[in-house]
Amino acid sequence: MKNLWLTNSGLFTLMMLLIASCMVTKRYEQPDDKLAGDLFRGVQNTDTVTLASLPYYEIFRDDLLRQFIEEGITNNLDLKVAYTRIQQAEAYYRQSKAAYFPSLDAETQYNYVRVPEGQALRIPNNTSQYQLSLISNWELDIWGRLRSAQRAQFAELLSTEAGMRAVQTSIVSLIANNYFLLLALDEQVSITEQTVYNWDTTVTTMRALKESSVVTEAAVVQSEAQRYAAEVTLPDLKQYILETENALSILLGRPPGPIERNQLNDQEFIDELATGIPLQLLANRPDVQQAEYAYRNAFELTNVARTAFYPSLSITGSAGLSSLSAASLLNLNAFAANVGASLLQPITNRRLIRTNFAVARAQQQATLFEFENSLLTAGQEVSNALSLHAAAVDKMEVRSNQINALQLSVEYTQELLRNGFANYNEVITARQSLLAAELGSVDDKLQRLQASVNLYRALGGGWK
Repeated sequence: MKNLWLTNSGLFTLMMLLIASCMVTKRYEQPDDKLAGDLFRGVQNTDTVTLASLPYYEIFRDDLLRQFIEEGITNNLDLKVAYTRIQQAEAYYRQSKAAYFPSLDAETQYNYVRVPEGQALRIPNNTSQYQLSLISNWELDIWGRLRSAQRAQFAELLSTEAGMRAVQTSIVSLIANNYFLLLALDEQVSITEQTVYNWDTTVTTMRALKESSVVTEAAVVQSEAQRYAAEVTLPDLKQYILETENALSILLGRPPGPIERNQLNDQEFIDELATGIPLQLLANRPDVQQAEYAYRNAFELTNVARTAFYPSLSITGSAGLSSLSAASLLNLNAFAANVGASLLQPITNRRLIRTNFAVARAQQQATLFEFENSLLTAGQEVSNALSLHAAAVDKMEVRSNQINALQLSVEYTQELLRNGFANYNEVITARQSLLAAELGSVDDKLQRLQASVNLYRALGGGWK
């Protein structure tokens, strides 16, 4: 009857401790998503269709670009580093789960004791002791410290996985943007070379008109100067191409080298730039997810710091062989064992415990602010990309009209000059304006393509 009472008392005590542990640690709740309601400037959308849900091979239509993106995902070194961080986090998470189980250590010990002659009574004043034993220690998680620590490590693991996805989305966008930049530079080189050729024709015309006394030598020299002014930009453009090829090669995990590519005018992009709703950033955008997991990690570490105010309960035990001589150590009579329990309550180091708890709470608050900031930044990037794309579309329409007018202007001024009705400065001005407009047209196309890529990344696309 007495044993039954003791058993019931022990179970009741354990139950009360478990109930108390639920009051010590707090349950994690996802941060308030009130900021996600109106993140996209000028966009009122209730449709949940979003570019972020599409894989990159459906977004990009250029086969070479698709191959480069696949190669980058496979070989990029920054992405490989991100994978190693996941492996590290997995190892720490497995270790946190192992903390629930008792530890077991093997110990071999030899002790030699010499007692002064005056103190030796019935035992020899010189004693040797040999010991072989197994030692075990088990901490009972009565306050939830181990559970919170495990959840913190799990949040850290999720954070590193989200970080890897963020690296991948960045790599996909960088590869696409650099590829489109190469196409734009190629187009600008082609336009400039054609302009140089056209200036050669103009110089020839000016010489013929000079011989006919229609223009002066100044007109011939001016036209030659403009021809050289166009040609002198080619080395810088070709250097920029080389540097962009090298940058793209590094993204692909290759040594610097040439990049095969198509043409700018052949590029197509998905017509409908669906953004979905801002709340979807929580599920699609990896850096936002990473920020939330960092907050979750800090929340659980605050729980760990809170449990330090309460006593820890440990059960220790050992079993093995102990003897005063090596010869009799393996005798069954040398077997020894002990088991015990300890309840450790911090007293003198409570100032340190309070400090650790205050720091943990401050770090938790900081990670919450960082999460909110990541949401605001995501909304800013989406808004900027949408605005940039709309501006590029508007400019392309106007620029097309401008180029058509300038082409006619060049034709008319050249004809008027040949007939003696125009000044050579009008021809030079018209051709300069046409070159600037044609180069601007290339920039407009590049802006539209890169804005689309940036919107895809800003919405969280590229990792699925």
